Amino acid sequence: MGKRITDKVTWVGKVDWELTTFHGEELSTHRGSSYNSYLIRDKKTVLIDTCWLPYDKEFVSNLKKEIDLSKIDYIVMNHNEIDHSGALVELMREIPDTPIYCTAKGESIIRGHYHKDWNFVNVKTGDTLSLGDTSLTFIEATMLHWPDTMFTYMSGENILFSNDGFGQHYASESLFNDECDTAEVYYEAEKYYCNILNPFSPMAIKKIKEILALNLPLDMICPSHGIVWRENPAQIVEKYLQWADAYQENQVTLVYDTMWQSTRLMAQAIAEGIRKVSPDTTIKLLHAGKEDKNDILTEIFKSKAFLIGSPTINNGFSFAIAGLLEMIKGLKFKKKKASAFGSYGWSGDAVKQINEHLQKAGIEVVNEGIRKLWVPDENMLAECVTFGEEFAKAL
Repeated sequence: MGKRITDKVTWVGKVDWELTTFHGEELSTHRGSSYNSYLIRDKKTVLIDTCWLPYDKEFVSNLKKEIDLSKIDYIVMNHNEIDHSGALVELMREIPDTPIYCTAKGESIIRGHYHKDWNFVNVKTGDTLSLGDTSLTFIEATMLHWPDTMFTYMSGENILFSNDGFGQHYASESLFNDECDTAEVYYEAEKYYCNILNPFSPMAIKKIKEILALNLPLDMICPSHGIVWRENPAQIVEKYLQWADAYQENQVTLVYDTMWQSTRLMAQAIAEGIRKVSPDTTIKLLHAGKEDKNDILTEIFKSKAFLIGSPTINNGFSFAIAGLLEMIKGLKFKKKKASAFGSYGWSGDAVKQINEHLQKAGIEVVNEGIRKLWVPDENMLAECVTFGEEFAKAL
């Protein structure tokens, strides 16, 4: 069933309460998500985006309850990843000649996914589409977060349809930000930015400033996942500018894996040392083998510095730490400091290898790290406390 946004705009998407992972198993979605599609009815009728493939028939069936499909004059595809374009095949069976407005790259991606010769209309930044009393203006947003991405601005209603920009994986029967738990929405928005958009931060800053320079009135931001920003929509734009600018809070995060608790004991002692020097700093300890990887990455994103700890196993570090290090590299965190620690039995290679991986990821490694043989005794733990103090002073 559709949900009215304005007199001319209706949400016709799908709320997915059951979604637990996204992008395969890469991203956790503890609060579900939504696939937001929008129906605009003016003198001309436009559908903006569809939904994820598993819900294609449900989407089209519900859309038929909202409108006679033959009355849809245009389809606008802001981005063509399958969670947005997945219902196109089912929909185009019903209205095969309807023009699909997208970027040139968008057309190539749709063709690559579905191998259909539909009626594509390529658009670029500044192109417009008159609907009657209102009009749509297209704004290319390349690599936010795919090469085909664009935003669509609706004049008259002053709405920015921002696709993946400003979105969150967040399921709610309440459509608007002022009707939802603000803390939950912001956590999911930050997690979304960290785990999906952070590698493209330079493009995000450039595009946001480009849009702001247009001085367009903005009453709502309608993303393709999560809630609609109705109350003070500029707040999420301001947050994006902060998050994109090498974001950090006064926080240090210690991430560790442990086999027989020795590395955990070291983590606790290092945290104690940091706290002695920086009592106002938020300190978090996270077990990489037990905590959700994307939540860990979000805490690292928030941190001015972090430490990675692992016992040495098979002449290297643990499986859980290996995955995190690869993701840290891919997410391209900026202006963060780090170091490594860990216990070992006979080879002790993990600490050096972790620091090497951090350096390759563009992280400033402040020292060579600390490692301890077997189970650390009181003297060893005191050395870890001192290490924590020195780490804090280096910040």
